[in-house]
Amino acid sequence: MVELHELTVAQSAAQIARRQLSPVALMESLLSRAATAEPSLKIWVTLDTDVALEAARESERELERTGPRGPLHGIPIGIKDIYYTEGMKTTACSPIYVDFVPEYDATTVALLKKTGAIVMGKTVTTQFACGDPPPTRNPWNAAHTPGGSSSGSAVGVAARIFPAALGSQTAGSVLRPASYNGVVGLKPTFGRVSRHGVIPVAWSLDTMGTFTRTVEDAALMLQVLAGHDPLDFSSSTRAVPNFTAAIGTQSPPRIGLLRTFYYDSSEDEVKANIDDVVNRLHQAGAQVEDVAVSTNFDALLAAHRVIMTVEAASVHEADFAARPDDYAPNVRSVVESGMLAPAVGYVQAQRIRRSFRRDIEEAIGPFDVILTPATGSPAPRDLGTTGDPKFQTPWTACGFPSITLPSGLSKAGLPMGAQLAAAPFAEETLLAAAHWCEQALATNLVPPDVG
Repeated sequence: MVELHELTVAQSAAQIARRQLSPVALMESLLSRAATAEPSLKIWVTLDTDVALEAARESERELERTGPRGPLHGIPIGIKDIYYTEGMKTTACSPIYVDFVPEYDATTVALLKKTGAIVMGKTVTTQFACGDPPPTRNPWNAAHTPGGSSSGSAVGVAARIFPAALGSQTAGSVLRPASYNGVVGLKPTFGRVSRHGVIPVAWSLDTMGTFTRTVEDAALMLQVLAGHDPLDFSSSTRAVPNFTAAIGTQSPPRIGLLRTFYYDSSEDEVKANIDDVVNRLHQAGAQVEDVAVSTNFDALLAAHRVIMTVEAASVHEADFAARPDDYAPNVRSVVESGMLAPAVGYVQAQRIRRSFRRDIEEAIGPFDVILTPATGSPAPRDLGTTGDPKFQTPWTACGFPSITLPSGLSKAGLPMGAQLAAAPFAEETLLAAAHWCEQALATNLVPPDVG
C-alpha cells in the first residue's frame, strides 16, 4: 500500500476530489514525515504545525460544504522563503528581513490558494537566493550539497515532506537542485509566471519555477500559476494553453542532442548516463540527432554574470548601504561586483544575450526539445558550495523553458538528471515531450531513508 506521503499531486488531488482522501489525513502524514526528517535535512524556515493542520481542517470543511475549490484542493505546498505570504514571515534567509511579515501574498501564492492549495510552510533559500551555502542537507548523502538557491524546496519534495514546491531561477536555482535531489524541476519561459511579490535577484532574469516528482504534476502546477499579471511589468499577455491536456498526447518526439559545451564540461559518468538516456529514448521510438551550435557559451556565461550582478546591485543598493555586514560573502560579492560594473559593460552583455538567444532559437527550430545533461556532475561532496549553475544559465539567460528529469544514479548513489529545453512559450511541447521521455526512461528515484 502506498503511504500518503508518497502520493503525487495528481494522485492526492484526485482522491481528495472523490472524497477518498482527507486533506487532514494527508497533512498529518506529511507533518509526521517532516518531524522525522527535519532535524537532519533542515528544510524549513517557518513551519507551524498547528496552523498547517487547521488549514487542512478548513480545507476539509470547505470540501464537505461546496466541493473542491480547484484542482489543487487540499494539497500542501512548500514555498521558497522569497515569496510573500500574507501573515507569514518572508525572510529571504537574511537577518535584515528576519521579522518581515508581508501584508499580501505573491501572485503565485494567491493563485495556489485560489485553487485550494495549502501553504504548508516556508522553505530554506540561500541568502537572497544567491550562492551562499544553506543549512539544508541532501537526503541522498548529507556530505554532498543539496544545491541552491531553492534548497529547501528541492529537498522537501525529494524527501516526501510535501508533494510540490515553489522555487525561483536566476541562473540555475531550480533545475540544478532538482537534479541533485532526483526530482522534476520546471523553469517556464520568462514572463509566463508572475514575479509580483517575490524578493528579486535580477529583474530581467528571475523566473518562477516548481519542484514536483512527476511531469504530470509539473503541468498541473504550471496550469495554476501561468497567466498575465498586470502587477508584473514583464508578465506575458499570451494565452495560456492547456498544459495538463498535453500530457500523454506526445508521439515519439524529435530531440536534438546538444553536446557542444555540455559534454566538454561533464564528468565521464554524466556523459555515459546521457548516452544511455539517448539510447533508451531512441529504442522507444524518439528521433534523436546531434545539433550543432556555433555560439560562444563562455561569452554568454560572462554576460549573464554582468547582468545579474548589476541588477542585483540595484535591488540591494539601499539595504547594502545601511547594513553591509548582514550580507553573506557570496551575495555581498555579487552586489559589490555589480556596483563596480560600467554601464557600457551591461549594455554589451545584453547584446551578447540577444545574439545568443537568436542562435539557440534557430538551433531548436527542427526539434521539439533540446537534450543536455542537467549538471556536469552529481551533487559535489562540498557543503561550501551549491554547485555550478552553468548548465542552466544559457536557458535562463535567453528565457527559454526548461525541465530536468531524473535519469539515473551515479556510482556513489547520487541522482543524475537529463535537461530538456524548448522554444519560448512552448511549454506545452516541452511538457508533452518530457512526459513521453519520463515514461520511456521509467526512472523513479527515492532517497534511501524514505519509506
